[in-house]
Parts: sequence; structure tokens; C-alpha cells
Amino acid sequence: MSSQSESGQVLLAPVLPQHRIDTEALRCYLQAALPGFDAPCSLRQFQGGLSNPTYHVQAGSHAYVVRKKPPGKLLPSAHAIDREFRVQNAVAGSGVPVPKMLLFCDDATIIGQPFYVMEYVEGRIFTDRLLRACSPAHRTAMYSQMIAVLARLHRIDFKSVGLETFGRTDAYVARQVQRWSTQYAASGVEEVPELQHLTQWLVDHMPKGEEVALVHGDYRLANLLFHPSEPRIVAVLDWELATLGHPLADLAYNCLPWRLPASTARGFADLDLRDSGVPSEHGYLSDYCRAAGRADVPHWEYFIVFSMFRTAAILAGVYGRALRGNVADARALETSAIYRDITQLAWATAQARALPS
Repeated sequence: MSSQSESGQVLLAPVLPQHRIDTEALRCYLQAALPGFDAPCSLRQFQGGLSNPTYHVQAGSHAYVVRKKPPGKLLPSAHAIDREFRVQNAVAGSGVPVPKMLLFCDDATIIGQPFYVMEYVEGRIFTDRLLRACSPAHRTAMYSQMIAVLARLHRIDFKSVGLETFGRTDAYVARQVQRWSTQYAASGVEEVPELQHLTQWLVDHMPKGEEVALVHGDYRLANLLFHPSEPRIVAVLDWELATLGHPLADLAYNCLPWRLPASTARGFADLDLRDSGVPSEHGYLSDYCRAAGRADVPHWEYFIVFSMFRTAAILAGVYGRALRGNVADARALETSAIYRDITQLAWATAQARALPS
């Protein structure tokens, strides 16, 4: 579930032509497989997501959410909805709020792709990182909630919740640099000249040592569902990129708004935050360290550059799928070409930091 509403209203629209599914086939399956499902049902699509198509299903007085793989040719290892289902099941009850998982269907003959069903949670989603529809006090509370939940996620004992095989526990950053370099190249979009220099810089300056935690991979404001009226997170959404990895990579990605300009539609680095209620990057990191039980965040600038690079690669993939017509939001073509700007900014940031090899 996600939205393009700055006010937090979850936007539902008729299903996009490229994401239409057999509603009757879905109804028959759910009526047989899901206790309490009350047919007939109607479908609308959540707007704002750029990855896995997500549907609101109204069946009588009950509402559900169906999330599936997109149609068409997909990049290797992308859109692993079985992993989404698994990790959300595992963290339920951990203090990290997630929707209740109801069922997973790996039979692609039902609606064309595998899918899963989860409970519908009422709430608000904000894409405006400055939360201009909220009061300064609520902004402060919402940012405090966001960093507290991230710290809580990173402190989960992933072995105790059955996720010891959810990912490798070695060489996370090296593997991520290789993965996103490959995904960037496979996206089929125009390559940015700075990309090769940036990739080599990331290899040459890679931090030594390992930290392993359960990471969300796409932890940002727009993937958090807030209570309908309170500044409180009621669900963390969009777990497609979750794995076992370095917690500071997750944190740096979450902190990119402080580093990206407003022109990227993903940041506020060039805006005045005074009196806004939005914390400074330093204050936000201090809150994380306290909540996560850390003394500091070593190699911080490296992880910022890495997160810019990774974001650019993700957006290149989105843009490539938009060009091929199988992205989950019709507006992707208008915004996703900013992968070029973020790649260039990542390289400029790397050049400005004289980090030791």
C-alpha cells in the first residue's frame, strides 16, 4: 500500500490496464482458501508504488490487500513476493508493526502471477518528506517514530524469529555493489558517464568488518503507514528488498532526504528546516544511536554515497520498466529519469570526501 497524497490520504484508483487481473478467478480462489471471505468482491489499485502491483479488495464488509508480481520481463531476483510474505510473518509481534499476513499463493494460473493476501490496515501514507500537511509537533513525533521503529528492526534477533537463512551474513556491501551495478546495467536505460567511476570508488573505499542485522532495504517515509489521526506508525510496508545486511546501509538510505535536493523529489537538502519540526541529520542519527544501543555510525559518508548509488540503480530499473510499460504506477515515466541526477550527485559526493582506502 502506498500513495502519492501529501495529506496522507491513501489513493485508490481503477486498476491500470497493464495490471488487470481476473477478478472472478481471484474471488473463487479466496472464497475457498480464506476463512471468512465474503464474496462478491471489487478491486481497486493503490497508486504511488513503483514495484509490485497492490490491490484493495472489498468483499462484503471486509477489506483485504492483494500484492503480486508485475507482468512482463523482470530483472533477476527482483519482485520476490515470497520473501516479503515470509519476513512480515516473522517480525509480527516483534514491536515492528506490520499487517497480518493471511495467505500466499504461488500458483500463477490464478491471476497470472504469484500473490499474497494481507489484512487491510487503515491509516495515512505521506510522500511529502517535509510533512507539510502536519503540525511541527506531529512532524517531530513522526520522525521520532520512524527512527525508533528502524532501530527496533535492527535489534531483532533474526535467528530467534526463523530468519537465519533469509540472507547471507558475509560481504553484504560488496555483494550489494555488485548486485546493483548489474541491475543498473540490465535496466536498459541510458548509462550515466559517472557510473563507472562511482562503482570503482565504492569498491576501493569499502569499509572493513561486518555488521549483520535484519534490514528493510527500502525504509522511508512513504513506506510507513501512520495512524489515521495520531503521529504513530501502524504498519511498515513494502518489504521487497528486505534481507540480512548492514544496518548502516539501511540507515543511510533512510537519511538520504537530508542529502538530496528537492529537485529529485526525494529530499530537502537545499531547504530551510528551521522551525519545521523536522530534525537535523545529526539529531536524527543521535536518536538512532540511542535507540539502537550504538556509540556511533562509522564510515557514514561511504554509506551515504553507497545509498545514493543504490537508489539511482533502483530508479534506473523503474524507469526501464516504465519505458516497457509494466511499472505499477502510470506516473513513473515523469519522475524516474532522475536516476541520472542522483548518480551524478553520488559521484560528486564521493569526490568531495577524501576517505582512506
